[in-house]
Amino acid sequence: MPEATDTVHGIGSLLAKLDAEQRAMIDETPRQNRLALLASLRRESETDCARHLATACGLDFAEELTLPDDATSLLPARLMHEYQALPVSVSDAGELLLASCWPPAEGMDDWICACTGRQPRWMLVPAKYLAETITQRFGVGADSLMEGVGAEDSGRAEADESEDENAAIIRFVNEIVAKALNDRATDIHFEPLKDSLQIRYRIDGELVPIRVPDNLVRYQGAIISRLKIMARLNISEKRRPQDGRIDFRAAGGAELDIRLSTIPTLYGESVSLRLLNQKNQPLSLDELGMLRTDQERIRRVLDLPHGIILVTGPTGSGKSTSLTAFIRQINSPARRIITVEDPVEYEVPGVNQTQVHSEIGYTFAQALRHILRQDPDVIMVGEIRDRETADIAIRASLTGHLVLSTLHTNDAPGALTRLIDMEIEPFLVASAVELIIAQRLVRRLCPDCARPSRIGKQELRAKLVALLGHDVPDEELLHPVMEPVGCESCRGIGYRGRLGMFEILRVDDSIHELIVGKESARSIRQAAIANGMRTLQQNGWEQVKRGRTTLEEVMRFADIGKEDEQ
Repeated sequence: MPEATDTVHGIGSLLAKLDAEQRAMIDETPRQNRLALLASLRRESETDCARHLATACGLDFAEELTLPDDATSLLPARLMHEYQALPVSVSDAGELLLASCWPPAEGMDDWICACTGRQPRWMLVPAKYLAETITQRFGVGADSLMEGVGAEDSGRAEADESEDENAAIIRFVNEIVAKALNDRATDIHFEPLKDSLQIRYRIDGELVPIRVPDNLVRYQGAIISRLKIMARLNISEKRRPQDGRIDFRAAGGAELDIRLSTIPTLYGESVSLRLLNQKNQPLSLDELGMLRTDQERIRRVLDLPHGIILVTGPTGSGKSTSLTAFIRQINSPARRIITVEDPVEYEVPGVNQTQVHSEIGYTFAQALRHILRQDPDVIMVGEIRDRETADIAIRASLTGHLVLSTLHTNDAPGALTRLIDMEIEPFLVASAVELIIAQRLVRRLCPDCARPSRIGKQELRAKLVALLGHDVPDEELLHPVMEPVGCESCRGIGYRGRLGMFEILRVDDSIHELIVGKESARSIRQAAIANGMRTLQQNGWEQVKRGRTTLEEVMRFADIGKEDEQ
């Protein structure tokens, strides 16, 4: 086993090429973060840096480990978190093999030997892998609760213990939010169950349970109270739902606007957080996953001086993201653009953005009335929810404004009949609406691990018939179909990120006549398809052919609009 002096010399050899300021930065950085910092200063990957450091110090190195189930019982959990050291095995000679992301400091061997009765032997692993392994074993935020909660010291004052517990709860909540941000989660749900507090993230539209400390339910009340304090809510009111917001600054500098909602349940208050990253950049049409031909159709309408563009779909289908992409596309010093949103999810430089506040009567309709007095060229309305908003939007478009908004309908033709159901005159709808885009979000295949599927031609044909509603020519079966595998980049899921499927309906003369004649959504849909509209299912198949997603993802929406075609 290397002596302590060998370890010091080995670390020194790697730091020798750094200047004094950089060496001081490493000394002042917590152990679990030193490897990442050294790797960035040496301009190499963390894995390569760990390998070079292990060689220099005479230590073993591993990119990954297979741990026995009882490995964590070999060392007290508090020392594992404090030293960022994970027990791996015990050798025949009685040595305790420990994985860490940085060579041991002076005195660590003595503490471990005193606690375990075994002589430690060290190996290095990448810091990211070590942190993920500890989290998988103990849960997110376990180190915070272990460090500051329930310390056994009879000589401590109760006030000191309470202060430590409060600090630990604060760190725990911050770690939960930080991990959600790192995992690209859009929502966090704290859900009290009978004997536990469940925490789930929504990532790429799917709910993902996260590992939490086994004793978390003990601190349920303190965690919920901490969240309510952050949102400036009444912590003593537990019988009624409450809504609030949190301005949160993550460790990496990211600024989050968090919308918080509570509701009472059988076993306590359920709390949901919607995470809005204020530094998120609005996506471009290409980043939305939109096909080039669809992009051109939309750009032509965005160049019009007036009219209405509607984006439809259920909650969570990316409508607001698409509208912001359109705004970004047409944003220029020559156009005055004003938006009214609930909430403002993306900041677009040069655009005037306002946010509704229903509690004080500042609704979409009221905001839209005032916006019309601001001499806008383009208006974006977050959502048309009622007749009043629809009426103002229609009249704004007919008086020389380009209006962008959303509606909750399943497909594009349904938006036209929905406006008529709001008692908007059909001839006004036909005259004002220029373009309707129905959309859904599907998970995007991880580019690092996706592979060609082994699906046979007959099975592929059967799935395409189920998806498209009709038989397909043989040449369609020649396209390679990809399938998910799972790797470190996608957390073993096989998907990373999302992309849109789009159904674009242009209101031409034939559609205009059908609207004025109050024809059904089914008739409008059939006419639009005859005029070249690509349905959501067809668009999804195009994405599959390009290797961006899977048939299984697209087929989740296979029935959209089909009832209107039958």
